[in-house]
Amino acid sequence: MRTSFNIPDDLLSEFDETWQSEGLDSRSRGVREAMQEYIEVHTRLEDIAGDVVVIIAFDYEHEAVIEDIHDVQHQFQDVITITNHIHEGEWCLETLFYRGPAERIRNLTYHLRNFDAVSRVKLMLLAEH
Repeated sequence: MRTSFNIPDDLLSEFDETWQSEGLDSRSRGVREAMQEYIEVHTRLEDIAGDVVVIIAFDYEHEAVIEDIHDVQHQFQDVITITNHIHEGEWCLETLFYRGPAERIRNLTYHLRNFDAVSRVKLMLLAEH
């Protein structure tokens, strides 16, 4: 099946360099592998159950989304126990320490990933009860 995507030039350039340096046969092969990895990460997140302890790290463009990020964090303040925020130029890196129900960590993660100005959201599961 053929499809098309809107991808920023710099991301596509970096992706092309990566799959070529790994010796893959085509960009399509690299995209298929990236999609499979995305599905695996999503499935692991969906499989978490019970109460969990998680560290969430994400980066975002400060001016574009800071108020929205604060709003989301306030919605989850009952389960976010610690936050850490640093600036890197126009971008920010934030870490959250989370303790609570797995369903809420999924909701928080999906909220954060839904902002265009958030580049990455990574989770580290520390405990599952």
